[in-house]
Amino acid sequence: MAAGADSCFLGFDFSTQQLKVVAVDGNLEVIHQNSVQFDSELPEFRTHGGVHIHEDKLTVTSPALMWVKALDVLLEKMRNTGFDFSRVKAISGSGQQHGSVFWRKGARRTLNQLDPQKHLHHQLQECFAVRDSPVWMDSSTSDQCQCLETAVGGAQRLADITGSRAYERFTGNQIAKIYHSKPKEFSETERISLISSFASSLFLGDYAPIDYSDGSGMNLMDIFEKQWSRVCLDAAAPQLAERLGDLTPSTAVLGCVSLYYTERYGFAESCNVVAFTGDNPGKQMFWSLQVSLGTSDTVFLWIRGPRPSVEGHIFCNPVDCSAYMALICFKNGSFTRERIRDECAGGSWECFSSALRATPMGNNGHLGVYFDVMEITPHFAGVHRFNAEGQRVASFEHEMEIRALIEGQFLAKRVHAEKLGYKIIAGTRVLATGGASSNKDILQVLSDVFSAPVYIIDVTNSACLGCAYRAVHGLEAEAGASFTETLRNAPEPQLAVRPAPGAQEVYAPLMLRYAALEDQLLKDHQKSQHLL
Repeated sequence: MAAGADSCFLGFDFSTQQLKVVAVDGNLEVIHQNSVQFDSELPEFRTHGGVHIHEDKLTVTSPALMWVKALDVLLEKMRNTGFDFSRVKAISGSGQQHGSVFWRKGARRTLNQLDPQKHLHHQLQECFAVRDSPVWMDSSTSDQCQCLETAVGGAQRLADITGSRAYERFTGNQIAKIYHSKPKEFSETERISLISSFASSLFLGDYAPIDYSDGSGMNLMDIFEKQWSRVCLDAAAPQLAERLGDLTPSTAVLGCVSLYYTERYGFAESCNVVAFTGDNPGKQMFWSLQVSLGTSDTVFLWIRGPRPSVEGHIFCNPVDCSAYMALICFKNGSFTRERIRDECAGGSWECFSSALRATPMGNNGHLGVYFDVMEITPHFAGVHRFNAEGQRVASFEHEMEIRALIEGQFLAKRVHAEKLGYKIIAGTRVLATGGASSNKDILQVLSDVFSAPVYIIDVTNSACLGCAYRAVHGLEAEAGASFTETLRNAPEPQLAVRPAPGAQEVYAPLMLRYAALEDQLLKDHQKSQHLL
């Protein structure tokens, strides 16, 4: 490592429910972790799960100022523990994907002139033209999605350009909605940031560019040319290119931290800011198959020759500008697991785990689909239970319900990964990250369904750790070093579980059943929508 032994690197993650940070030293060992929980530590913003769900149940936002205040609180917490900011050589970070921040005219001047005697949230409270930022959980932009696909020549054509068909949560469609529903606020906007570039802007004291990888999640960027698609911009809103600014490689060093941080917290003036990216790309750890279990669940597949389709997403790779990653996002993740835990296990993860251990692989043929909110892949909602004969049933016993949920979630992940062309072969390994990766009994089901050993990293904050590594790599990438070379001394993931004997025989037929049931449920939903 080029870094001295006393150097360290910070990775921040502006996620849905909290702001987190991980510090690694020059040997890539974790030396500090900290976090701010939005609901409990910033109660004045009145969020639930870090968001506001509006009356229509489709519109979901978060206050932009909450994220600013969370950074104030986090840095104060770090200082109070005695953390030495002068050691920090570089920082990077991530933000929940797709969310957008609308900076009011004049905000850049405020960022340029931050007063180190005052908190950020006091200085930036009038800087947002739209106070409540649309976030990834929003599904209120169906009309805008339809307009965008029509404008470019269909869903597949849009995927061929941007890596994805039109999705309600994608930023371009959210911008189009703001333009039409809040024209005054849109006209007052001088810059639109993603949450990732908003976060790096706070550290730079100036507007930060959107990086290629997070820009891939907007339905606005040509992922092969790595520039804004004119036809997509024109379909979304006028004068959009000027409001979005330039794009930048995800490995780029954007500059040094603002004097605000050197004077208030003691950062070195030479501390570099490496481009922030989306939390999903930020979790990619160079494994060919990675499953993140968080507020949303995500499957990552590392690919070289992308073939965009109308299912799943292709993003530019955040650590290798010549590569891509496929991503499948499932909206019904930890909130759904927590609901079933509360209803069927008395709110206890221990009881939840006991139920998984007490029930057989395959759940004696009982299957469930648990989509509490409108799912992304496939696009429908509702809870659906089926017995071993494939007949609908109204309820399961508690232990059976718990296993049906977890098996259903992992069967869906494998089914959709294979639809994108991924094959489970001898030697396949799964890296599990996110909050639920600490539960060995949940991981056992993952291992059994995928017929592959599951590995974990010691840090649950995988996006933070990935971004701390990206901060290190950003400094070395300029000299041509690959991410793999940068991480050669990083701690290896640990084996958590292996598939149980007979798992393949149990889950191979269940996968086929699950895929058929999901297809039928999707057809039923589409038919009901057509009748409306």
